[in-house]
Amino acid sequence: MDTAPSAQPLTTTAPATRSRRRVATAAALASAVEWYDYFVFGIAAALVLGDLYFPAGSPTAGVLAAFATFAVGFLARPIGGIIAGHLGDKRGRKPMLVLALTLMGTATTGIGLLPTYATIGVAAPVLLVVLRVVQGLAVGAQWGGAVLLATEYAPEGRRGVYGSVVQLGVPIGVVTANTVFLLAGAFTTDSAFAAWAWRLPFLVGLLVLALAWYIHTRVEETPEFRAAERALAERERTERERVERSSPLRTVLRGHLGTVFLAGGSFAVNTATFYILITGVLEYTTHNLGMEQSAVLTVSLCVSLTQLVLIPAAAALSDRVGRIRVYALGAAGIALWAVPLFLLIDTGSLLWLAVATFVASCFLSIMYGPQAALFAELFTPEMRYTGASLGYQIAAVLGGGLAPFLMVLLLKATGTSMAVSGYIVALAVIALISIKILAGRARSR
Repeated sequence: MDTAPSAQPLTTTAPATRSRRRVATAAALASAVEWYDYFVFGIAAALVLGDLYFPAGSPTAGVLAAFATFAVGFLARPIGGIIAGHLGDKRGRKPMLVLALTLMGTATTGIGLLPTYATIGVAAPVLLVVLRVVQGLAVGAQWGGAVLLATEYAPEGRRGVYGSVVQLGVPIGVVTANTVFLLAGAFTTDSAFAAWAWRLPFLVGLLVLALAWYIHTRVEETPEFRAAERALAERERTERERVERSSPLRTVLRGHLGTVFLAGGSFAVNTATFYILITGVLEYTTHNLGMEQSAVLTVSLCVSLTQLVLIPAAAALSDRVGRIRVYALGAAGIALWAVPLFLLIDTGSLLWLAVATFVASCFLSIMYGPQAALFAELFTPEMRYTGASLGYQIAAVLGGGLAPFLMVLLLKATGTSMAVSGYIVALAVIALISIKILAGRARSR
């Protein structure tokens, strides 16, 4: 029978405030640069990758191929989460985070240097897919490591706030990626942007390698993981318990798989709506509604800036009134706003686009703020990396990876954006059902 374990932290010596701040800052930076690298691919897929790497066929086919490549990264994310979760629960949070950053920096830089179809033929899209898979593996491994570094260092009663600093990596990544693309477009012609300037945002991936080295040399392992290791070393356990310790993945799959799928089901609507907003809407408004690329990117940037305030505010509220209440409020808001969202976007007005995406972003932030701490609290420290990562990455596959691709298909098949709204509502209903069941299992305060 699947039951949520008690996830109360083990008794540990409280780390110094300076150490906590250094770790929280490192975790936030790791998340920001990792998500930046991940998002530049999504923006490039909406703008240029279809023509450069998948030139055969209609423009729609090229966009679908580019978004399919975007989705491939999501399919790789659970694999990264499984591998890093297993090793992170056995060897520590920090080594897996360093590995994830190294993989992401290498893959993103590689995409920025990759020749196009016109230069090397079919090898170009094949290599693009391979590098995108590596990005997916990296971000799948990164999230759990960054979240647990932050939350397991958190002082009593502030796990939500500390977890939210990692969640801030998403809007920071979006803002930075949009800014770099806006600058690349502003200082070059359209032909120069398509020829070489689109590569510049990917070359920032080199900085990720420097951050990986900093975390490797300056950040300590989390107190809860060290305490869990000591406790396990000091006690004689049964053979079954030793087997479970040797394989956190087996422990999760045997006893807690239901919790993993409920976590994933609760969050898929968030990832789907988010990627629809930052990639699908970008392609839809510029290609279908004839809106200016720079204007849409600017709106996306400004809306993302508001999340820098809303995410930690929602997390702080969850520390006071409970994770589930705040989390469920966000999911319900997404369901109610799904139809107005596209009715406003379809006006073709930049103002109404900003209003539509801002309100949607508010509900996404209300969910995203407490999500890190909520997922961490569903599992005990010795399997937390594995369980939390799997739940998050399942949501990424079910929601985020396919969302822009399905959006294009739905628009093509039905001719109306209301089909996309229906897709979001369906995921929101699944989320609310999952949250209702999780309410009896979560150890939120």
